[in-house]
Amino acid sequence: MKLNAEIAGDTHSVEIRRDGINVYARVDDREYEIEASEVEPNVFLLKLGGHIREVYVAPNGIVNIGNHQLEVRLIDPKRLRGSGSNDESADGVAEIKTQMPGKLVRVLAAVGEAVSHGQGIVVVEAMKMQNEMKSPKDGVVKEIRFEEGANVNAGSVLAVIE
Repeated sequence: MKLNAEIAGDTHSVEIRRDGINVYARVDDREYEIEASEVEPNVFLLKLGGHIREVYVAPNGIVNIGNHQLEVRLIDPKRLRGSGSNDESADGVAEIKTQMPGKLVRVLAAVGEAVSHGQGIVVVEAMKMQNEMKSPKDGVVKEIRFEEGANVNAGSVLAVIE
């Protein structure tokens, strides 16, 4: 699988091949052989060069590795070739969902508010980490379905952007 990854304003070419628990990754000109296992949904243990790291990958593209947090945007170059836009939700309604159970700790945008692509809408705490869920498109907040402090289930629609 070949992808482009945007991290902190830089774009990197990424090629990934999986063989059982082994993952072979090429990032730009560097090659890695990693042992990987998913211990819980979105939580991975990665072993590289004798070091083991727990990695949490949030649905909104935030990756937590120990005390480090990165915002990663993956782009499939094949998908971009056949479409006039890289924003899948440009037309219609976009739903912001959580993939892990947690607690809605902050609402950052109000119903009726105009928001832009990448703007924070709500913050969910899961596994003692807070994750800002961002708007996938420019639009208007149509619904916020939970109040601050509410417990949310995996797959819950938290907000709707139109």
